[in-house]
This record gives sequence, C-alpha cells and structure tokens, in this order.
Amino acid sequence: MDGLGLFLTRRLTFLVLLVVVVSSVSLLLAHLAPGDAVTELQFTGARAETLSRARARAGLDQSFVQRYAGWVANAVRLDFGTSSRYGRPVAGLVVERAANSAVLALVALLVAVGIGLPAGVLSGSPTGGPAGALVRLASLVSLSLPPLLTSLALALLAARTGWLPIGGMYSPDAGSLGLLGRLLDLGWHLVVPTIALALPLAATIERLQSRALAETMAEPYITSAHARGVAPRAIVWRHALRPALKPLASVSGIIVGGLLSGSFAVEIVTAWPGLGQLMFEALTSRDIDLVAGCAAFGAVLLALGTLVSDLALAAADPRLREPV
Repeated sequence: MDGLGLFLTRRLTFLVLLVVVVSSVSLLLAHLAPGDAVTELQFTGARAETLSRARARAGLDQSFVQRYAGWVANAVRLDFGTSSRYGRPVAGLVVERAANSAVLALVALLVAVGIGLPAGVLSGSPTGGPAGALVRLASLVSLSLPPLLTSLALALLAARTGWLPIGGMYSPDAGSLGLLGRLLDLGWHLVVPTIALALPLAATIERLQSRALAETMAEPYITSAHARGVAPRAIVWRHALRPALKPLASVSGIIVGGLLSGSFAVEIVTAWPGLGQLMFEALTSRDIDLVAGCAAFGAVLLALGTLVSDLALAAADPRLREPV
C-alpha cells in the first residue's frame, strides 16, 4: 500500500472509532440520567401498570447492555429507532434537521472564510499598517464574544428594532411565496444566526492566517524574492499565501467542530430548526434513541470535517503522504 493509502486508512479508522465512541457515550449518559420518556405520564395520573407497559413497549425496562446491543444491531442496518417525542423514525428526522443545520453552517463558514482569510493576510503582511492593527483589535473583540452571547444580543436588537426576524427559518406565510420569495425569506432569517456563528470563526481564521503569514514572510525564499525586486503585494499573494495556508488547513477540522458546537447554542436562541435544536428537544424530553441518533450524526459530521482537514493538509504538505 502506498503512502496515500496508508494515510487514508489511518484516518478512516480513527474516524470510525470517533463515531462509535461518541454515540456509545451519549447512549450511556442518556441511560444514566434520571427519568425517561415515560416519566411525564406520571403527572397525568396514569397508573403504575400503565407506566410499566409503556416502558416495556419502549424498551426502557432493559439494562444498558441489552439496549446498547440492540441499538448497535439496528444501527448497522441504518435503523436508529423511533423518536418517542415525534413518533417518527430517528434517521429521517435527524437527516431533515441536519440539512437545516448544514445550510446555516455552510453560509456561516463561507462568510467567516470570506472575512477572516483576507483580514489575516492584511494583518499578517508587513504592508498592513494601521488597517492591520485595526483588524487585529476587531479580532480580539470578536474572539471574546461567544456565539451564545452574540446571538442573544442580535436577537434582542432584532426584537427592539424590527429590522430582522428574531427566530425561525421561514416566515409563517412563506409557503404562499414562490421559489425566489422563499429563498429571499430564508436569506433574511439567516442573517442573525449567521453573524453569531461567523464572527468568532472569522476572528479565529484571521488570527491563524495572520501568524502563519508572518512566519512565512521570514522564510529565506521570501527574502530572496525581495532581493530580486518582486513587488511586496506580489510576494504576499503569489509566494507566501499558499505555504501560509498549511496551518489553517491543519486545524480546519477543529474549526468545523467549533462551528457545529457553536451552532447548538445559536439554534436554540434563534429557534433555528436544526440538529442542535433537535438535540436540545431530545434531551429535555428524555428521548434516548433521538439523543443517540443526533450524537452519532454529529460525530459523523465532525469526522467528515476532520477527514477534509487531513486531506487538505496532505495536499498542502506532500510529506504527510509518504509511507512511514
């Protein structure tokens, strides 16, 4: 097997283990937590026999080992059970909500990269000047504001001014709009959660890119380009930028993971019907199968992000593809 094959095999093995561990731990924690999906029936005056039969039908009377073995056997067939809260298959429900999260995450990532990458080049290049210093200050401020606080502040601003929707993915009358109208309505509802997610992420990208570019500008081949009379702007964009992207590529998986974890709080505050909101609803209703399904799918998304990060790093540094 060549170097690239070994590289991919190691990474895929790690990613499979990541998904297994995350989903297993989520099942264990949900099982150990007090209460279950039938607990709320106690407040309706249901008899003990009724509660026992309901727990037996849902498999809640089984031990953790029995439930885990059954869950794994079904998960291999892509059957993740049925949500006790929604009465729907977990797989279809999770995929539907994950698609909504993907829309938000993709838009926020594009905005963050579109802002953070050129800002990092500006602040990290010797010709940045006062503008570069201003960018660094703005990044420090953005990094100190977590997505939860930013989303709360933006939601409050939207509620006070009426300039933007305060929550949801579409307006109540969006169903009567045409395709273009629905897209515009979706874009209008994306503003608040996108800004809340993109600002700290853009600041992170700016800081990483700025430091990487500053270190690259000290390399001997950059000094040689200066000696040959190459214009400073050409040195930054043609000679230094691509090597300076390697540190950013190496942590892109972590950035994607941060985007996913940050969207959990933002989706709850802005009522965005995504995977984070679904996970919160599953936890509050003690829907164990739905909790495990959300955690497993979230681990898959994180694993794919890590794999993309590894492939990007391997493309930037061919030495990583060489056999050990």
